[in-house]
Amino acid sequence: MSRRLFSCAGGTLVLPDMVLLDRADGGHLCVDPPRQVWERSELSPMELTQWSFLVAAAGAALLDVLPQLAGGCVNYWEAGNWSLHHDAPPAGAKHAPSHRRVHLHLFGRSPTAGDADWLWGEAPRFPPFAKRREWAERFAPLAADECAAVVARAAVLLRDRYGAPQSAVAPWSRCATCEYPTVGAAARCLDCSG
Repeated sequence: MSRRLFSCAGGTLVLPDMVLLDRADGGHLCVDPPRQVWERSELSPMELTQWSFLVAAAGAALLDVLPQLAGGCVNYWEAGNWSLHHDAPPAGAKHAPSHRRVHLHLFGRSPTAGDADWLWGEAPRFPPFAKRREWAERFAPLAADECAAVVARAAVLLRDRYGAPQSAVAPWSRCATCEYPTVGAAARCLDCSG
């Protein structure tokens, strides 16, 4: 299950359960829109605008707070291809509107990236569906302190740059057990609560 770090009117910032880029090479987060849709054109104009604000604030926050992204950039990638693969559950042919869920991947691109699939100036290389989990096992997720810094900066950017009222941003706190940011004021995140 993906770790929910932050939520606002524009959607939810999450640390995916299967990270596709190591934290040292730039890090990987995802942004879900404010409601589940199979295609971004299904969002209302206001939902699309608010989601765009969250995406931009999260990308800028990554660049602002992560030292490994000094001189780097962020790749924004909307995908959902693996959910349509014949072998993805449920096995068989897939109809996109029934199986695809829009989400945007934010990949920090570091000029000092050492992984051959994420070298600076090259397009990222992803594995075939059947090898995705084995391929991703080598990547470490962003650390709790890194995620907390991204969330704190994104909240400021949403308010100061994009005019989000405080009422449009859900409160967040750090889990007392794992120290990752979590939506709400609970002492423990959903992952640590069991």
